[in-house]
Amino acid sequence: MGAKRRGAAAAAGGGEEKRGRRAASAQLCAALGDAALRERAAAAWARGEPLRDEAVSVEPVPFRHGVLPRFLLSPAFAAALSDELLGLGFRPRRNDLVSVRQSEELGARPEPHVAALRQALSGDVRAWLSAVTQIELEPTIDISCAKYECTDVLLCHDDELEGRRIAFILYLVPPWEKSDGGTLDLFSTDEHFQPQKIIKSLMPSWNTLVFFEVSPVSFHQVSEILSEEKCRLSVSGWFHGPPIDRPAPYIEAPLPRSPHIPYDHEILYEWINVVYLDMDSQAQIQEEFEERSEILLKDFLKKEKFQLLCEALENKDIQWNTRGPPNKRLYEAAEEDSLPDILKNFLQFLRSEALFLLLSNFTGLKLHFLAPSDEGEDAGEGRAADSAGHSSPKPKQDGTEQHADGSAHQPDQPDDILEAQDNETQNGSSTPVCAGELRRWTNGHYTLVHDAQATEFALDLLFFCGCEDWDPEYGGFTSYIAKGEDEELLTVNPEDNCLALVYRDKETMKFVKYINHRSLARLKKHPNRKGFWDFSFVYYE
Repeated sequence: MGAKRRGAAAAAGGGEEKRGRRAASAQLCAALGDAALRERAAAAWARGEPLRDEAVSVEPVPFRHGVLPRFLLSPAFAAALSDELLGLGFRPRRNDLVSVRQSEELGARPEPHVAALRQALSGDVRAWLSAVTQIELEPTIDISCAKYECTDVLLCHDDELEGRRIAFILYLVPPWEKSDGGTLDLFSTDEHFQPQKIIKSLMPSWNTLVFFEVSPVSFHQVSEILSEEKCRLSVSGWFHGPPIDRPAPYIEAPLPRSPHIPYDHEILYEWINVVYLDMDSQAQIQEEFEERSEILLKDFLKKEKFQLLCEALENKDIQWNTRGPPNKRLYEAAEEDSLPDILKNFLQFLRSEALFLLLSNFTGLKLHFLAPSDEGEDAGEGRAADSAGHSSPKPKQDGTEQHADGSAHQPDQPDDILEAQDNETQNGSSTPVCAGELRRWTNGHYTLVHDAQATEFALDLLFFCGCEDWDPEYGGFTSYIAKGEDEELLTVNPEDNCLALVYRDKETMKFVKYINHRSLARLKKHPNRKGFWDFSFVYYE
């Protein structure tokens, strides 16, 4: 349900058929021709009341939707339509929101049963829906076909775009069970028109048409396909009509940003692998970071400290809060007051003055007043400040550090952590600040690119724990993309005791890829590891 409108003409006449093709006719269920039933459905729709008839059902909660079982009168027609659709070319579509194989628009396809369905939808079905919903629907529709297979998913969204008024899905699936996944999940919303939780799930059923009103509260998703064998085949699209007013976008409160905490360089020696405290190493890291805008520092913490962190993260007394709303993100964040002391201490380390200065040395950014400035003659050229305010020569290129996977490096834009105000506005005097949290990731978790994401220059820091035997096919990686594009510029995969640094600009977005159910296979080898943790921070000059 995520393709943009292409204005596909839905009216299908005999002239659309290739010479020699035999025209088909789509006979529809008797409910569409029953005037009394249509009036009952229209009355229920208008009053926001349920109608539950074996031929048609209409429901008002959580938003108005309906179901037409046995939609195509002829089983043979439905089977032939399915065969034609499976013979089409499908392209994989993979981004933050969706994993699916999708056909081209069906608005001009010549296959006889596809053309007949298109004609029926734009004719009798459109007239029936207009009468029931009291919306004057246009004679053109968007229509395409999607195949969802194992681990495919379509995450929470509302379908609103370019005058869409009624969405429809025709299921052509084998016998389906709840354990197969792939349900159409409908979300409740709060007073800000933001999705809250799933309160209804519709299971796909052969030859069943589902329709719903597209509105500011029509949040829905296709849950992950769990079956290894079954294909969730559907034809879906939208009827268009007069646009409706949409409420102003809700602006979330961002995570609070704060200046560094006064801690001197001794805290670095307490936590960090000494190789990263060598000034020559820092200068090499900076040179490479300035070339690529990203770097991955392996074995970043002392082994004994990292082990203590991992053990503390298993503590049952930690309070984890779900972070939403699901049209933007779904994961768990730790309540800092509930953390064991060592985790609190590590968060203080990430907010410490000493680390701000170290990150300046790693990146060349001015995150501390002692960091060299780009302004003035040769300021900072070839030099790195130490935690006591001195500087050391930067050696010539060496480049021994390893990088996050990927080669492109347009730095990212703030993720869910940071739908925040402009840096200068929030900081006033442009004092370097940071914002961050400890997150827990497991099956079903993700973040999405969304319109409210802030776009500003910043440094992302990710530090991972509990990633033993994590396979990138599970998801959970952080993907950086150019604004408005799906192509990945950079991917950061979870890896134990690794510090990932990525500098991002105003044209780069990021998301954490949905974690699919195959990630639970790790439980066989690691019985207590359903997922992993990360410390996610963002630093601003």
